[in-house]
Amino acid sequence: MTATGAGVPQALVVAAPGLADESGGRGGESAAAPVPASVQEAAELLADGAIAALPRWVERCVAEMCERAGVVAADLSEQARAAGMQCAAETGPPLRELLAADVDAQQTTPLSVLRSAVRFPTRVLADGGVPEPERDDFERSRFGDDPYGLTPASFVDIDPELGPIGIAWGAAKAFEVLRRRRDGSAEPARRGGTAEGQR
Repeated sequence: MTATGAGVPQALVVAAPGLADESGGRGGESAAAPVPASVQEAAELLADGAIAALPRWVERCVAEMCERAGVVAADLSEQARAAGMQCAAETGPPLRELLAADVDAQQTTPLSVLRSAVRFPTRVLADGGVPEPERDDFERSRFGDDPYGLTPASFVDIDPELGPIGIAWGAAKAFEVLRRRRDGSAEPARRGGTAEGQR
């Protein structure tokens, strides 16, 4: 496949979520997908993928923390499932609103919105009496609302398949911002907007 959409560097190619990488993979097939045709298309893919992954992420956070604490995860499975659905329902709209906004109007990042969702697995764990792990002073000061250390460092922590999507969105946004600066079409007060990296 070749990129034909305007406004995106055609040279940048990322692995398509759900498809094999260059070394083979699912069914032994090899495939790659170009960057989406526009920053809007990349944003929609990121929003759709993240929202779909949130319920699984909440359940995984609860299960893994229970395992670390020696608590039976099955005892909290129903609560985790309900929290996951609520997480997607409440986090989805602000995430879509942010990603649908013009790149010069985006005052935060998708990852910041997703990080706010940490409250959902945290509540299940706290209500279930799961002991909090030991944390150093830096972690306590930086993530005071995350006693279980669940804050995702990158899109991959939500779901590995979000990695390529996040890269594609970041590249498309960065390209659009640079194009506007070059053309002098960016709003002066908002010219500092850049793509969010995989931190």
